[in-house]
Amino acid sequence: MSDKVPVIAPGSRVVMHYRLALEDGSVVDSTWDDDDPIAFAIGDGTMASGLDDALQGLKSGDHVTLHLSPNQAFGDKDTANIHTLAREEFDPQMPLEPGLVIGFTLPNGEELPGMVLEVEEESVLVDFNHPLSGHHIMFEVLILSIENLGAANDEE
Repeated sequence: MSDKVPVIAPGSRVVMHYRLALEDGSVVDSTWDDDDPIAFAIGDGTMASGLDDALQGLKSGDHVTLHLSPNQAFGDKDTANIHTLAREEFDPQMPLEPGLVIGFTLPNGEELPGMVLEVEEESVLVDFNHPLSGHHIMFEVLILSIENLGAANDEE
């Protein structure tokens, strides 16, 4: 038997509480609000990859607040993800206004959220960046448990 304390690594199954807040302290999401911790595997897509990366090396019982730059968290705003769409592509009854988030269905069936930035008579400017991209993030975590399912999963 090894006395080695498990640390979070790729593929680890983690149970934790977390709080995501913006640079001004406003809370975006928190598992403490409903008392239900989140359980997920590192790298399964539950968390943004930058958040997964920030958890690496933590152990059960760790309660830390990580300050992440946009590049470490949800990425910088990418102007290539801002598109002008024809107004006629939207339901004429839809009350389009800046700040409205709309789900767009991609050809592969996946849904992608986009935020309306500007509405003109003939066009609508939509931002498809992650809503938290470009923000510094405070990521507070309390690691409740870690299960490492073996280090033999290195080949992908």
